[in-house]
Amino acid sequence: MPSGDESKRVTPVAGVSRRRFLRNVGAAAVAAELLDGTATVRASSQNADAPTVAPTPEVVSGTTAITLTINGQSRPVSVEPRTTLLSALRDRLDPAITGPKLVCDAGTCGACTVLLDGRAVYGCSLLAIDVVGRSIMTVEGFGTPDKLSPVQAAFCEKDAMMCGFCTSGFVTTVTGLLTKNPDASSEQIREGCKGNFCRCGTFPHIFAAAEAAGVVMRKES
Repeated sequence: MPSGDESKRVTPVAGVSRRRFLRNVGAAAVAAELLDGTATVRASSQNADAPTVAPTPEVVSGTTAITLTINGQSRPVSVEPRTTLLSALRDRLDPAITGPKLVCDAGTCGACTVLLDGRAVYGCSLLAIDVVGRSIMTVEGFGTPDKLSPVQAAFCEKDAMMCGFCTSGFVTTVTGLLTKNPDASSEQIREGCKGNFCRCGTFPHIFAAAEAAGVVMRKES
């Protein structure tokens, strides 16, 4: 009567040693792996004929020559389809337009504000190729160091600036507002400037400058 352990032993197949059995099992595993690899290569070759997915805008290459109307002048510039108006002004033009500033790059702070056909817009949120044929005004086009515009002069007189990053955006926004409505009230000025943000907190001086500029522009109109 065999013991419990002996009853569980597997009797080897006649003529097959344990070493030979293990060697055959290993060979079978290698063969299976090779077959699987062949199937993978076959599938890859089949997929090679499948249509490719179009590249995302981030990898689009090549530039297009366009002409922008900036501060009353025609300015040729080469841009990629993804180039923003702000990037075209600051990085592509020669000489560059640096008044509009890149700060948040998310259309929230107003430092990149320009006037597009007289309307204040964020330069970082527009594509350069979409504004061809339209009038673009930046802070550089409002006055000169020798003859400041009423808004620029008021910002200096009222000390409406500190670090300066937001200043050009506020000057541009206020200029667009007062050009359309030189009689704008203090409430209308505040409402018109709500798309611009001053991290230094000079809002009282900015609003005072806008009101002072309005007085001058009403006299000139």
